[in-house]
Amino acid sequence: MFKALLLNKADSFSATVQAVDSANLPAGDVTVAVEYSTLNYKDGLAITNKGPVVRNWPMVAGIDGAGTVLESAHPDWKPGDSFIHNGWGVGETHWGCLAEKARLKGDWLVKLPAAFTTRQAMCIGTAGYTAMLCVMALEDHGVKPGDGEVLVTGATGGVGSVAVALLAKLGYKVVAATGKLSEEGYLKSLGASAIMDRAELSQPGKPFQKERWAGVVDAVGSNTLANALAQTRYGGTVAACGLAQGMDLPTTVMPFILRGVTLVGVDSVMAPIALRQRAWSRLAQDLDPTLLESMIEEVPLEAAIDKAHALMDGKVRGRVVVRIA
Repeated sequence: MFKALLLNKADSFSATVQAVDSANLPAGDVTVAVEYSTLNYKDGLAITNKGPVVRNWPMVAGIDGAGTVLESAHPDWKPGDSFIHNGWGVGETHWGCLAEKARLKGDWLVKLPAAFTTRQAMCIGTAGYTAMLCVMALEDHGVKPGDGEVLVTGATGGVGSVAVALLAKLGYKVVAATGKLSEEGYLKSLGASAIMDRAELSQPGKPFQKERWAGVVDAVGSNTLANALAQTRYGGTVAACGLAQGMDLPTTVMPFILRGVTLVGVDSVMAPIALRQRAWSRLAQDLDPTLLESMIEEVPLEAAIDKAHALMDGKVRGRVVVRIA
């Protein structure tokens, strides 16, 4: 038996932390002991039943996990190895990591960088790994420090917080957009050079606006992404990875055909393993571990359900780390 956050929809929806029989673990070639997990936006949707995230029932929640391999039939993994897991449909179609034990596929796992503990890896989690993918997308499309301001939307969220810290450490001038202007001190401690009210971006705007941004990391979508595109400078790049405001994109072709703006979609769920390894290697190199503590709140597994509701109500700053054992 092991403890897990189990989601069920037999008669009506329920989310409970309970004992689960190990015999019910799904198929996989690596069995792991999970030491830490996280709460991401997708976890919040699943645990509160506010979005159609879960495809198979019952489901153990948790798209992220870090811990130690217990058993392995995979050639790259042996008992005692430390791992990180992000995405791959875990917590959606395959039992997840908000549990003391999980059975996963070895091809899904990344070796824990020596620079991080399992707890620090989950301080980063999918949100921070996604932020690194966005930063790499800007770099790969030629956005350099000194080119001009880089906008980060949803800046007090998990993706935004890590993106601000990464970009600032790499030498970019970061403008952090947030609806929580009281968090200016927090965002500037991460390296933001300026703060802007998200209301300046969240309403419908003109399809073509004054040039401002050399690059953008957007986790919000909808009008916010449309306005960011309309304000991006000639040849600039926008990395889009989220839909906190909405999945719509009320824009025109103008920024693309008159300013050569590039919109890059960033997916963390099914990203190939080589890209994941590159991202985690860069996180170990470019993210200041001392900043992680200011970004996180740690809760035990038993408190994860209440914290998921707080996350969906916009009452969480930065990252939530879930202590499993």
